[in-house]
Amino acid sequence: MLLGAHESISGGWHKAFGFAAEDGCESLQVFTKNQNQWREPMPNDADVAKWKKAWEASKVKGVVSHDSYLINPGSPDDVLFEKSWQALVTEVERCNLLGIPFVVIHPGSHMGRGEDAGIARVARGLSEVHARTPASGCRVALETTAGQGTNLGHRFEHLAELIRKTKGGDRLAVCYDTCHTYAAGYDITSQAAYDKTWKEFDRVVGLDRLVAFHVNDSRKGLGSRVDRHERMGEGMMGLEPFRLLVNDRRFADTIAVLETPPVDKDDRGYIKGLKILRSLVGKKKI
Repeated sequence: MLLGAHESISGGWHKAFGFAAEDGCESLQVFTKNQNQWREPMPNDADVAKWKKAWEASKVKGVVSHDSYLINPGSPDDVLFEKSWQALVTEVERCNLLGIPFVVIHPGSHMGRGEDAGIARVARGLSEVHARTPASGCRVALETTAGQGTNLGHRFEHLAELIRKTKGGDRLAVCYDTCHTYAAGYDITSQAAYDKTWKEFDRVVGLDRLVAFHVNDSRKGLGSRVDRHERMGEGMMGLEPFRLLVNDRRFADTIAVLETPPVDKDDRGYIKGLKILRSLVGKKKI
């Protein structure tokens, strides 16, 4: 796996590669804008040049973006729905300028209208995004969710339906969040459970759609439907599922980023979390 972390772009988009170097990242996830604002800054030519130069000089082999938390392409509110897919268009365009191949998005929430209506709404928004960005080199990656509240994406079938119903659905990819899927009821904490879950994912969605992982432990239990990330090895999942993941040859070249908080107050970034993951490589058991 290409192990890395979600890093800040404070001080400029290109600064993320400096933080990635400090933490020893082989992959990188960023917000390309303030995730809690609708404002949509675009990098100019100088910004793009700095970004590309920093990337070329780094040891980072893969980069993904994460969309704004404000975006809800499943919203039944017409104003928020329009703002959401338009913001996602801008995110795809921004990533295209920076050469980022994937933007990870939460599939959205149906806000009480039901899963079928929510999925149809999200597919409509994603279809608009594809229509407005036909030549973009950036693809949308649907993130698996915990299913908290009215959130969509906690069943593999949701992802498959979105791919099927979205115009240009062949452009859609998937990001597998280990905490979210565990909370949604998909177990990977033993070899048998791990094999069963991946067989199910491949049957319903297809392993060829999987382009990235969020590697997070879970503060809550299997099937809790509660989204609470925990530090590596300190949650309900333990280290075994991560040992299985980092030694799975199918995912040898797949981006895998930590989003969890540092292991302790002396760790500014993700150094210790990544060290734990790398210590599992080649291990036959915990």
